[in-house]
Amino acid sequence: MPAAASASPRRALSDGDRVPALVIGSGYGGAVTALRLTQAGIPTQIVEMGRSWDAPGRDGTTFSGMLIPDYRSTWLSDQTDQPVSNIMGIGIKMPTERYVGILDGERFSGIKVYQGRGVGGGSLVNGGMAVTPKRHFFEEILPSVDSDEMYDKYFPRANTGLGVNHIDKEWFESTPWYQFARSGRNSAHDSGFSTSFVPNVYDFEYMKREAAGEVPKSALGGEVIYGNNAGKNSLDKTYLAQAAATGNLSITTLHRVTKVEPASGTGYSVTMEQIDEQGNIIATKVVAADRVFFAAGSVGTSKLLVSMKAQGNLPNLPSQVGEGWGNNGNIMLARANHMSDPTGFNQSTIPTLGIDNWDDPTAPVFAEIAPMPSGIETFIAMYLAITKNPERGRFLFNPSTGKVDLSWAVSQNQPGIDMARAVFDKINKKEGTGYRTDLFGLHKEFGDEFTYHPLGGCLLNSATDNFGRLPEYPGLYVVDGSLVPGNVGVNPFVTITALAERNMEKIISTDLA
Repeated sequence: MPAAASASPRRALSDGDRVPALVIGSGYGGAVTALRLTQAGIPTQIVEMGRSWDAPGRDGTTFSGMLIPDYRSTWLSDQTDQPVSNIMGIGIKMPTERYVGILDGERFSGIKVYQGRGVGGGSLVNGGMAVTPKRHFFEEILPSVDSDEMYDKYFPRANTGLGVNHIDKEWFESTPWYQFARSGRNSAHDSGFSTSFVPNVYDFEYMKREAAGEVPKSALGGEVIYGNNAGKNSLDKTYLAQAAATGNLSITTLHRVTKVEPASGTGYSVTMEQIDEQGNIIATKVVAADRVFFAAGSVGTSKLLVSMKAQGNLPNLPSQVGEGWGNNGNIMLARANHMSDPTGFNQSTIPTLGIDNWDDPTAPVFAEIAPMPSGIETFIAMYLAITKNPERGRFLFNPSTGKVDLSWAVSQNQPGIDMARAVFDKINKKEGTGYRTDLFGLHKEFGDEFTYHPLGGCLLNSATDNFGRLPEYPGLYVVDGSLVPGNVGVNPFVTITALAERNMEKIISTDLA
């Protein structure tokens, strides 16, 4: 696999620097932006809040395992964090050193949002399910975008750039590592639901070699939410590596942007805080940039822009900035299988199948059949459901605290719960099973208080123009998941990548030519 991104020259930004293009964040939108800018010959600087995961830790591996996580697992916290918080009613969070770890569970008043921290953003911590949304739903949520272009040109381009591949179906049917998925498929089919294979950015040929004992185990070694040490085509190995190879990319890590405002003369003044590996601020820098691309993710970009408008740094931003946020309808749940229906001692961490009930108007759900790798037989059937929850939140600046919160009430998860229940109640009734109530808290059937798929907050053709430009501020662009209305019906990163490809092609040809 390609080497991780190593920018040349590898020099952190210094106070007083000026750069032609500054990209805030190195997730999907930022990585696409960096590649297309550098290929166009434009020197580009990425500012990333997390660290670069390109060196081994104390145990000789880059990333922490999932079953026994360590200091590398969690972002600036004294305990680990993961969606499954309990087993048999016992909390499983573990104490850890405060460190700039890879997974951040950022809490708001009504929901927690999981985000990847490091060069590569969310690509470092997700399950890699590379799903293209149903065309009719894409046209519903983004009517201003030419769907012919997206499905004929930009989705294929994104899939190629991301390194998307498909599992060998014959191997899938025989390997013990996907017993859990076959069990989930059978119970879905027995209840009249269809399933479909889903492509992934994990290298399935590498996975087959893992199973054969030829290479170190990663997906088959319990690695995913805290990073994969091998096998996964995360952005540092694809888009960012290609951008670095142009010689036009520099990446400044452990820097957090706090202010963007017009500079005297032309361009923009960008203020950032440099932090150490324990999160302490060790320097404040101000640099100038001719153009700034906001790619800090749905949460990061929305918070920054809402704050800049409220505090008068970018006062002419549209009133729609901060609106239209959603959790992609995320609901997690688990069923307790009978002992005659084992899910397997060995489980790959990479999902490959989804239950597709999206076109049902009463219970639109796409549910990935998820693993729960523990090294023992648990008889737990796990799912991450994406529901068509219409609820939306908004980011709001609090002048008394100087911070931005997300207006999202716990009650707004209920439509998604109802949709998920309509599907899985039917499966439970058919199978004679019930929900596990000990995994997401005490006596709690659904994991609804968190999301892995934050979307929206700076919607395309509303807060921005139809290509992500911010009105009134030439040279400011939004290129990430904040452009996408809060639900895309599937795992969203392919959509975010394809939309960034579309928008950057337009911006480079018209604004930078």
